[in-house]
Amino acid sequence: MNAQAVKADIIQWITGLDDQSILLELKRIKEQSTKKIDWWDTISIEERQSIERGLEDSKNGRTVPHSEVRKKYEKWL
Repeated sequence: MNAQAVKADIIQWITGLDDQSILLELKRIKEQSTKKIDWWDTISIEERQSIERGLEDSKNGRTVPHSEVRKKYEKWL
């Protein structure tokens, strides 16, 4: 079934709906699909915590200069 046929089928089905709970759920799905989602909201808690730890490390000077890292790993680069 092509996309236009699927859309037409869904439109026809929605037009005949009287169930308020289904209509409200469809409205929620529509609103969710058009809402811009920030990538931060799509990552896991562990990923967020890891990023926050890295930012805290950087803020407190717990970093290694790029040149040192390149020197250490240059044989694999």
